Amino acid sequence: MAAPGAKRRTQKQQRGASASGAGRKKRKLPAAEEKAWQKAGSKLNEEISSDSEPDSPAKKKNNEAEEEIDETPQEKKLRLAKLYLEQLRQQEEEKAEEEAFEKDLVAGRLKEDVLEQKGKLQRQIAKILQPPEASDIRILRGHQLPITCLVISPDDKCIFSGAKDCSIIKWDVESGKKLHVIHGVKKGAENSHVGHTAHILCIAISSDGKYLATGDRNKLIMIWEASTCKHLYKFTGHRDAVSALSFRKGTHQLYSASHDRSVKVWNVAENAYVETLFGHQDVITGLDSLSRECCVTSGGRDGTVRVWKIPEESQLVFYGHQGSIDCIQLINEEHMVSGADDGSVALWGLSKKKPLFVVRKAHGLHGTQGLEQPYWISSVAALLNSDLVATGSNNSSVKLWKCGEGFRKLEPLFEIPLVGFVNSLKFSNSGNFLVAGIGQEHRLGRWWRIKEAKNSICIVPLKKITADNTQTPDKDS
Repeated sequence: MAAPGAKRRTQKQQRGASASGAGRKKRKLPAAEEKAWQKAGSKLNEEISSDSEPDSPAKKKNNEAEEEIDETPQEKKLRLAKLYLEQLRQQEEEKAEEEAFEKDLVAGRLKEDVLEQKGKLQRQIAKILQPPEASDIRILRGHQLPITCLVISPDDKCIFSGAKDCSIIKWDVESGKKLHVIHGVKKGAENSHVGHTAHILCIAISSDGKYLATGDRNKLIMIWEASTCKHLYKFTGHRDAVSALSFRKGTHQLYSASHDRSVKVWNVAENAYVETLFGHQDVITGLDSLSRECCVTSGGRDGTVRVWKIPEESQLVFYGHQGSIDCIQLINEEHMVSGADDGSVALWGLSKKKPLFVVRKAHGLHGTQGLEQPYWISSVAALLNSDLVATGSNNSSVKLWKCGEGFRKLEPLFEIPLVGFVNSLKFSNSGNFLVAGIGQEHRLGRWWRIKEAKNSICIVPLKKITADNTQTPDKDS
């Protein structure tokens, strides 16, 4: 017989078990509600099974929004800090790339400057040039007597020319029109009008295009404002005709050469005389300079070319031509070209006293058989820091030449037909055109007269071969 306590525990456990069984027993739902639960379960299963598939844009946006909502303030600060640091890193990389690019450009320019100073910068221009058509040459008429000298403005937009009629004309390159004319003055009328009273033999313009200088047979140097052609002042001091002028590149220092066999140095900005250099034994016919504080001169019949070192007060003397050296031009800081009345053209290096190369009878011969004489070289020009040289004479053509490697050779390229004495030649700074000053007479005398010649300025476009073998003429001319 069981104890009363045991009986009570057994009854209690039975009641608990009965209650538990009743709790586990399924409650029957109404048909409509059960159908709704089944539909919801099916949808939930679909969503769970699609977790491995790519999120739709809308879902992705919702997830991001939920993440932002769930982000704590500390996490947000950290995320923004990382974003800011990433932006800084990108900016630093871009800045470094720009600085590297600029550094390369500067290095390239510095390298060019160093090569230019050493005279080793030689742009290869000659090989891509083609002879121009005669119809492409533009002729500007305005002077009554032979043109003796000309110069091109630094921006290649204007040409200034001087002539034996004592006048100066400023031309517009693009239109070919006269922009300004400074007429010559008869002797005795200098007080009423400013201008030259004798043949103008030389002309020069400063590298910033501010000052224009002209020299004449009456020993005078006139200084003008290039933009307005307003007269500023005149320099006196030479005892004979002023035959050549040149501004030192990058300055307002002016060099002048004269038939009195001297070279004078002037400060144009301060209207001041600086010093006089002596050495030539005959009239000086030509002069040129670049950025160094020195100039080169051709000494006519003394048969010398001289390099004047201004600070050292010294000069280098070069021999090579057999006749009167009438013209000279620097190709770069270390090389130059000259022409003489013996018909020769010479290439020089400043480190050697003899020419590196000489072309004899460069423009041919004239005269009766057995008494032939070479055509005088009346003008030379060089495209700065390149391999291109031009020479002029009175044989009805201008010749273009290619300087060989090391300036040890001068090879003919082609001829440009121009009738008359080619008294002055200048390449544009861009190298897109060549300007020639033509006269019926030689600039320094009246030994011959070519009646069929026209006193004129000729603008010759320099055509270049492009990649598709088409010729590209100068836009400005």
